[in-house]
Amino acid sequence: MNYQHRFMDGTATDLPLGKIVCVGRNYADHAAELNNPIPTVPMLFIKPASSALPMAEPFAIPADQGRVHFETEMSILIGSRLRKASENEAAQAIAGIGLALDLTLRDLQDDLKRQGHPWEKAKGFDGACPLSDFVAPDAVSSLQDVQIRLRVNGETRQDGNSRYMLNPVLPLLSYISKYFTLEPGDVVLTGTPAGVGPIQSGDQLEVELVGLLQVTSAVL
Repeated sequence: MNYQHRFMDGTATDLPLGKIVCVGRNYADHAAELNNPIPTVPMLFIKPASSALPMAEPFAIPADQGRVHFETEMSILIGSRLRKASENEAAQAIAGIGLALDLTLRDLQDDLKRQGHPWEKAKGFDGACPLSDFVAPDAVSSLQDVQIRLRVNGETRQDGNSRYMLNPVLPLLSYISKYFTLEPGDVVLTGTPAGVGPIQSGDQLEVELVGLLQVTSAVL
């Protein structure tokens, strides 16, 4: 299934799909629900471009790797190069705001953590990052007041607000750019609020940035 960055009006961007930079434990309530310590600096990891797929289309999940957890996140599409950037430069580089599902092989991740091994296999597998279309930055009055919601089979499972991020969006982009140059077409996932849990074949998903965009999808 091919993924291409698009806007909500259906127009395609000319931005190539690049890397997907994610921040772990960016909401204290999510860290707490998994009994993880709260990090003192942003915890970063990368999903490869091969993990991306269109959120609006039904998608498959691994059937033989244990639990697959959803993590609903606000995503940021990068429109211009950021390297050691200021917060103002980061703001100017945002090309779009959207939704992402950071799918996680939770049993595999827990096992890799116990062994002290990296856990990219649990986060970066093919299809691990369903992405929505994007809205333009001027559609969002405040990056730090966006309601992020997920319903599974009609039941609300996640319902959090970006105001509770431990690392707000612009400082986060600036911080990331000190370690990884962000290129046009890269996507940043800004963390998930509490309520993560398993999905399985047949589940119906409604994913929403309240008042901005809504996506319905299904697990094959």
